[in-house]
Amino acid sequence: MAFLPQKVQLYNPLPATKLENVREFLQLVGSYLAYLQALGIEEMPAWPEIKSFLELDPLVPTTLEELEAEIRRCRKCPLHRTRTQAVPGEGPCPSEIMLVGEAPGREEDLEGRPFVGAAGKLLGKMLSAIGLSREEVYITNVVKCRPPGNRTPEAEELQACRPYLARQIRLVKPRAILALGAVAARSLLLQQVPLSRLRGRPYEIDGIRVVVSYHPAYLLRNPAAKKAAWEDLQLFRSLLSGGAR
Repeated sequence: MAFLPQKVQLYNPLPATKLENVREFLQLVGSYLAYLQALGIEEMPAWPEIKSFLELDPLVPTTLEELEAEIRRCRKCPLHRTRTQAVPGEGPCPSEIMLVGEAPGREEDLEGRPFVGAAGKLLGKMLSAIGLSREEVYITNVVKCRPPGNRTPEAEELQACRPYLARQIRLVKPRAILALGAVAARSLLLQQVPLSRLRGRPYEIDGIRVVVSYHPAYLLRNPAAKKAAWEDLQLFRSLLSGGAR
């Protein structure tokens, strides 16, 4: 009970006008458990995971705009002390296509938008190569605030942001997700294996098709991996066209 938000008064009767909010919250809990079950999780994770979920505002946002505002106010992990601003994501809602990266970098932290700068330009070219544009896909990251020095997000940071990503998926309602980089792939698929072993085939999460590929920032540092990334993009395009079953 200590993990519940302080503003929730457990021992005072809720006003009748708030009962619908409670019902919505319980529905979200059920959806989150169903999401975990769809990922093959048969047991609830350890207390830090449960804590990160219970710390969410029980008056659950019903729109993406409300969720993004909650993300910008977030103080659930130490990253809020070093960020310029949180970067919730951008794009149409609903959207058939969702891109998930790792975390904001320096440029993203300054602008408040995901995938800007050199990595963003490369992402635009990658999308264009399969007949898509940024304007028609929803783009976000697993972690919503920049880790200092662009380091890999730590477990505490991933745990704090994971419920936000689950809610974004629920609100955006994508038909397909492209996971860019090892952090995104492992967070979505809950498999702690190298990216090279995860890419190359489609996955499915609660009816949503998922393809794994390299992060554009990695491709800028390792141009030799662009051939494999192109194969992943072709797989993703095939999946969008109804193939790759």
